[in-house]
Amino acid sequence: MTLTAPASISTLAPAASGGEGFEAPTPAIFWQPLFEVGGITVTNQMAWAGIITAVLCVVMVRLSKNAAVVPSKGQWLFEGFYNFPRNTVARDMIGTKEFKRFLPLLVSLFAMVLFFNLAGSFFLTMNPVTGKIAFPIAMTVVVYVVYHWIGFQRMGFVGYFKHMVPPGLPGWIAPVIFLLELVTYFITRPLTLALRLFGNMFAGHMVVYLFVTAGAYFLLDADGILLRLMSLPTFLMAGVMILFELLVQFLQAFVFVLLTASYIAGALADDH
Repeated sequence: MTLTAPASISTLAPAASGGEGFEAPTPAIFWQPLFEVGGITVTNQMAWAGIITAVLCVVMVRLSKNAAVVPSKGQWLFEGFYNFPRNTVARDMIGTKEFKRFLPLLVSLFAMVLFFNLAGSFFLTMNPVTGKIAFPIAMTVVVYVVYHWIGFQRMGFVGYFKHMVPPGLPGWIAPVIFLLELVTYFITRPLTLALRLFGNMFAGHMVVYLFVTAGAYFLLDADGILLRLMSLPTFLMAGVMILFELLVQFLQAFVFVLLTASYIAGALADDH
């Protein structure tokens, strides 16, 4: 096992001393290796993904196992968290008849995406787990397999493809619509689901990091009192962007689960 020094603010901050001027951050700030095991590099995001997943599992199991008619404060908070994806997403999108069997998947996805996103605003990490494309892809693969499996199971192999073309279309346009729907179901949906989450977390973290490092440059390395005073509004904007990111992190978790539920609902539908 080869240890690699973890990234820190001091090592990630752009070099600004020595008269070199401010250097804007690059995507390299997302590469934070911790150590290597057998040629596999374990990164900061991987470690926090494991910690967050383990904590979520323990908390959810304990609060569910000890549920009572008169809830404790912890159970009350957990039920509020659980009811949001249950009632706002699953039941409304999938329908009262079918939604319950998909709750474990939808609630788990909502919790994982939300807390993976929030790692970008947590002072110990300040780096969203979903800012690495592998994590959105992994969760998207699960969604991809589930909704296609449901469609094949419900309609059969041929029927699943037939339902992509609405009935009553002129014969000449049906092949075009089928091709467009095929691309949508098998390429566009998973691609946009993963890239939307990744892009928002990646871009948001870059903007926050830009303001933080620019503020540090103005305060510590810039010449002149006016430039040093510029650090105050720059740090203020960093704080504003962190608050904005908190909203985006929640919304992206909601959108990810909402789209997942809509894909499942489409696979369960009797018609197009």
